[in-house]
Amino acid sequence: MTQIFDNPAEFADDALDGFVAANRNYVARVDGGVVRSTEVPAGQVALVVGGGSGHYPAFAGLVGPGLAAGSACGNMFASPAAGQVYRVAKAANAGGGVLLSYGNYAGDVLHFGQAQLRLNAEGIETRTVTVTDDIASAPIDQLEKRRGIAGDLTVFKIAGAAAEAGLNLDEVERLAIKTNYRTRSLGVAFDGCTLPGAKEPLFHVPAGQMSLGLGIHGEPGISEHPMPTASELAELLVSKLLADKPDDAGDRVVAIVNGLGTVKYDELFLLFGKIEKLLSAEGLTIVEPECGELVTSLDMSGLSLTLLWLDEELEQYWSAPADTPAFRKGSMAPRAARTQAIADDAEATETEQATPAAAELGQQAVALLAQVRDVVVEHEEELGKLDAIAGDGDHGIGMRRGVDAAAAAGEAASGSSVARILLAAGEAWSEKAGGTSGALWGSAVIAAGQALGNRDSYTDADARAAVTAFANAITELGKAEPGDKTMVDALLPFRDTFLAELDCGASANQALAAAAAAAESAAAATADLRPLKGRARPLAEKSLGHPDPGAVSFGLIVNRISQFIDSQLATAASAPAGNGATE
Repeated sequence: MTQIFDNPAEFADDALDGFVAANRNYVARVDGGVVRSTEVPAGQVALVVGGGSGHYPAFAGLVGPGLAAGSACGNMFASPAAGQVYRVAKAANAGGGVLLSYGNYAGDVLHFGQAQLRLNAEGIETRTVTVTDDIASAPIDQLEKRRGIAGDLTVFKIAGAAAEAGLNLDEVERLAIKTNYRTRSLGVAFDGCTLPGAKEPLFHVPAGQMSLGLGIHGEPGISEHPMPTASELAELLVSKLLADKPDDAGDRVVAIVNGLGTVKYDELFLLFGKIEKLLSAEGLTIVEPECGELVTSLDMSGLSLTLLWLDEELEQYWSAPADTPAFRKGSMAPRAARTQAIADDAEATETEQATPAAAELGQQAVALLAQVRDVVVEHEEELGKLDAIAGDGDHGIGMRRGVDAAAAAGEAASGSSVARILLAAGEAWSEKAGGTSGALWGSAVIAAGQALGNRDSYTDADARAAVTAFANAITELGKAEPGDKTMVDALLPFRDTFLAELDCGASANQALAAAAAAAESAAAATADLRPLKGRARPLAEKSLGHPDPGAVSFGLIVNRISQFIDSQLATAASAPAGNGATE
């Protein structure tokens, strides 16, 4: 259990500030993460890595010469927001282009993808290589669906070394892709991890059992087995990885035994000895192995084994020097501190004068954001428990962080147009929540604001446009479809019912009430579905019988909005004439 903190909601930022203070010779703080504090040669490719906090030494601990140029750091187990990735990449860019690399998780793909589009639009050539090393998360014929765990290190190290050697963006990207293809990992857990401020771990493994195929975000494994001896565990991990080896595997491998937070180094060393004997018996030569905590999961009791099959080219870059706070290899030439301050570009502020109608609607939006915050706070714990059944348990926390920030940003923008208020709220939601829900809700709120604009008057047609834009933002960005067991399974019935009710002559408020009821019913029906997207996909059977947390939270939110609007209308209708009430 994490015991040292002030405010659990600020744990990730506070820890990152302390990390920078303790490692100022290596890293400098920027809004969204860290970059190297040492000089970088002009024209060098910038490898920017990242993901949620709670995995140290990944990701910030791998920033330094010979490895990453910067790291975008999200909240606990949550993807950094697109804006964070963008700002870190801008600060890290040395003129040679940017390679983004991170584990293949839905939230990271969404946020890093948004940042890549923005960077390319500004003329900073940016590519992406996702890490897909976890053999438990998808079969070998679906490599692109696998998630990234401790194989992050091999991909980051070789890409970083290639960049340090002066290779261009095409070559750095090629080597990262090649390394990822030749990397395989498998993990086990003996018990779950506990988020800061939480009273219970995200999951428990029954006494005398071991969970096979865990993730690094607090996800439980895909199957449970009797607790093995060290020799039996070594045999299990080695045999499964060798059965999954790449087609062009040679006989030289990097072996990485990675502790996830609680397993002590003596135990890791003992296991590594067993693994080394098994690999040698298979005719494999182990090259510069690693054994220790490299990609952790807070205080999870567990470990993983990673194998990277080398060729002559990859071995050269794996063996190249690196010097970071948490990973050192060989000897790097000293680098001077940067001679100019590392700063973010200030974004231009909107100066458009709000129309009276847009300002009034903006105030209604501020009130609705407060209602959304209240209903999320009320159900935060149950949403987290629901998410922990087949995910990482952070949905309630993530939604709380996002809507707290959105409501505060909306309040701060009071007096502006509804478009400006929802833009501020959406950006804040994306920045603070991180993860898939942060990207989707942030983008959708912004899209709804853009659809409403800054008009002289508003009609039901504008409500139609806002709901349509909200739904389109989520479906286009998330790529989920009905039946995938996501928020979309509640969102689309909501949209379709709302539009159909308007077509039948209902008012926007009447249509909203009917649509909210449809969303809540559809959310409950997701209990019968198997997840086809996101972190819950590898644990589909565990998810059966339980509704999707994203669909449930959406249903709760739209129902609270509908109830609040009804109560406001009822209050206005019952107010005595002449007191300012509107008809």
